Amino acid sequence: MARPPQPPDERLEQLLDQAEVALGDGEPERALAAAEAALALGPKSADALHCRAAALTALSRTDEAHDAYRAALKAAPDNLEVLRGAIDLLVVDLGEEHDALEDALDLCERALKLARRRGEQELLADFLLLCGMALGKLGQTRQALPPLEEAARLAPGDPEIGLERGIALFTLLRLEDARQALEAVLEQEPREAWAHHYLGLIAERRGDQDAAKRHLRRARTLSPEDFPAPIELSPQEFDRAVHDALEQLPERVRRYLTNVSISVEELPADEDLAGDPPLAPDLLGLFSGPAYTERKTDDPWSHFPSAIVLYQKNLQRSCRSRDELIEQIGITLVHEVGHFLGLSEEELYDRGLD
Repeated sequence: MARPPQPPDERLEQLLDQAEVALGDGEPERALAAAEAALALGPKSADALHCRAAALTALSRTDEAHDAYRAALKAAPDNLEVLRGAIDLLVVDLGEEHDALEDALDLCERALKLARRRGEQELLADFLLLCGMALGKLGQTRQALPPLEEAARLAPGDPEIGLERGIALFTLLRLEDARQALEAVLEQEPREAWAHHYLGLIAERRGDQDAAKRHLRRARTLSPEDFPAPIELSPQEFDRAVHDALEQLPERVRRYLTNVSISVEELPADEDLAGDPPLAPDLLGLFSGPAYTERKTDDPWSHFPSAIVLYQKNLQRSCRSRDELIEQIGITLVHEVGHFLGLSEEELYDRGLD
């Protein structure tokens, strides 16, 4: 006797269960197939849309995942799990894009209100973490720290929250607080390469070169993809690369730089970073003094000298090859020259000079 066909709702639930199990097993292709089969039965199913978006994210098909999360949020705008997935995609996978981070913060505002109202403490901690990460990536570290502190209170001992909090504290030059936070992370996750990396940077800023080398070497061992060995140039080679980058600027731009000091230092000093907003210790370069557009004959301040500094150790750590380092020196110099010519960070970003 033939088995009667399953009711559509029952089959839809079965496919959704299959998609969730496949995601949990690390099989995103199988999850995507099940989610798309579920959508064929229920095109407006928020759960099916969410499963499809999550599978596309796991497959690194980020543009499709972004569209899929939009559809899922349209179907279920107040679903906290959908909101968490969408925000995570924007912050973690698309976090190099300014607009994606701004969108993430808009969604975080809604998600935080909903999670507080519903008493969802675990999800609330997740949203606070993502909010802090987005603000940090936007360079708003002072604003990032309060949500990270609240997340740490809600989920004490969570290594991911502890890591982001430690990084924010380091960026704010609260070195002892950052050290304690990052060492607590290593107590939970001894192989957390990023914690070792930032502990190395803290030791370096404190002048403890042995500890710095030990932690930075450990980070490279644990995660060579994230932390390749720095490309090291002699001071003379680095100066030559800066000189060559300067020579490649158009003559009409070089004329404006006649009275601008251009120099190289190993790392930024604390006073270089203090400000509002504060600058990150892994800063590649810095422009200081009046911009060319601010020079006025009746303003004595505008006649103080302007200066551009490139930070050799940070630049060397940011690159994976000598050619990439030479290119990055030029990019950084052009970026700081852009500030001298009066361009804001937003204008530099729009011109591809961020």
